[in-house]
Amino acid sequence: MTQYIPNHVAIIMDGNGRWAKQRNQLRATGHRAGLKAVRKIVTHAAKRDIKVLTLYAFSSENWKRPANEVTALISLFIYALNREVKNLNKNNVRLNIIGDISKFNPNLQNLIIKAQHLTENNTGLILNIAANYGGRWDIVQSAKKIASHALDGKITLQDINEDYFGSVICMNDLPEVELVIRTGGEYRISNFLLWQCAYAELYFTDTLWPDFNQASFDEAINIFNTRERRFGDVLNEDLSC
Repeated sequence: MTQYIPNHVAIIMDGNGRWAKQRNQLRATGHRAGLKAVRKIVTHAAKRDIKVLTLYAFSSENWKRPANEVTALISLFIYALNREVKNLNKNNVRLNIIGDISKFNPNLQNLIIKAQHLTENNTGLILNIAANYGGRWDIVQSAKKIASHALDGKITLQDINEDYFGSVICMNDLPEVELVIRTGGEYRISNFLLWQCAYAELYFTDTLWPDFNQASFDEAINIFNTRERRFGDVLNEDLSC
């Protein structure tokens, strides 16, 4: 039987700090190791013909971390944009950054804009990097857009429904998230894609992100294929019960 490949996979990349601690190294070392895992997983996702891959890189809550770690994360983000984008472009990957980038310094904002512009016409894997992103922020921004439309007289109260809300939220032009993977052994989604993950299958693994590899990714897809996706409905055989 042919295996179904989810169109849109989202990953909460957790465990970099613990990976470093296990090796008596700085947390920044774990984040650098995590970047190597990103390279492997992006390449593998493209090979598996996944259409969209969304990675939770920096949440809106990550600003609360120690200043030196935040600085290291931002520096690594800048490094990745400088070093990785040309390779993404070469491999026909389209890069999108989702989140409130206005909080980043002007240099980083400029790099983000340039990276997206360079890859915007690519037709292969769509890679979304969630940076300074939070699911609640996403929903609030969407509500503000809808309120603005209403105040401008573009819509009425009766026009506001789930479809309209979904048309203004982040990634509204992309396939719905079908599989969410969280590494690192935690069992929560941590304010990630709260609207977009409404009917996604959730897969949790104890594997720390730097150790998450191609085989780990394939195992998540294998488990996804064992799930019965009902979307609130019942299977035919259940109707006789």
